[in-house]
Amino acid sequence: MMKIDVNFFHHVCILALYGAAGVLTFVVAERLVYYALVGLRVRRLDAVINRGRAAGEQTFKRRDAITRAVAEYLDALGLTGITRARLEDLSMSQFIHVDAKIVARLWMLDTIVTAAPLLGLLGTILGIMDTFTALSSGGISDPAAVSRGIAAALLATAIGIGVALYGLLGHNLLHRLADDLKDSFKRLILGAEAYRVRSLGDANAKPVAAEAAPAVAA
Repeated sequence: MMKIDVNFFHHVCILALYGAAGVLTFVVAERLVYYALVGLRVRRLDAVINRGRAAGEQTFKRRDAITRAVAEYLDALGLTGITRARLEDLSMSQFIHVDAKIVARLWMLDTIVTAAPLLGLLGTILGIMDTFTALSSGGISDPAAVSRGIAAALLATAIGIGVALYGLLGHNLLHRLADDLKDSFKRLILGAEAYRVRSLGDANAKPVAAEAAPAVAA
């Protein structure tokens, strides 16, 4: 029967956990930078659409998902004969697109938070198996060496739990920021029609219908 090198796989588990920690760090840092940049542009849009500040030349020319979606919605409001149903469909389609852009790569955090403790436990089991295999074959006669072997095996569980906690904190922080950005997008869409009538000076830019506001996905 083929003999499995459990010590090798024990070290593979630990290296995989270090790699997961690196992926977490990259995703958290990249998303924080992205959210900060988009959040700054959203605040500028909010100041123009909901608080009446004059629009600058570049206000609606940014290429991030939210600015592009708001600009497209404002353009749609200016189309002749646009119906409330078409606007509702457009706003919902835009929300789906914006949501996908904002939560991109957050699934990695979910996966790592779930998998890291299990991977750490697997590494510990393999480490303990290696220690007892060496003990049963007479390769270890010092009780202190056995204790060191078990402590080294438990290191994998400790790393796995640490990585999971790190990922959980990053996951909760990023999801909170993502939800804030999505809520801001909804406010921008809901204020877009009044902004066009109030600020663009377009005589034809009348509310499409008085009975309902644009629908935005919950």
